[in-house]
Amino acid sequence: MVNEEELMKLGEKVRQLRMERKLSQMQLAHIVGKDQPSINRLEKGNINPSYIYLLEICQGLEISLSELLEDL
Repeated sequence: MVNEEELMKLGEKVRQLRMERKLSQMQLAHIVGKDQPSINRLEKGNINPSYIYLLEICQGLEISLSELLEDL
């Protein structure tokens, strides 16, 4: 299904950006006020994040939403 593939791509991009910043899932979760399992589900493509959730992730990674969605 296309939606599942897109969510997996988004999750992989979040994971890549998080790792580039040398943050653990726990650290990113703390920064954005979420729990670690939530970040894990996002990175695995197991959730369809809301617009606000994506904005929070972008703020935690210090990137723009357009940067996150670039090349997806």
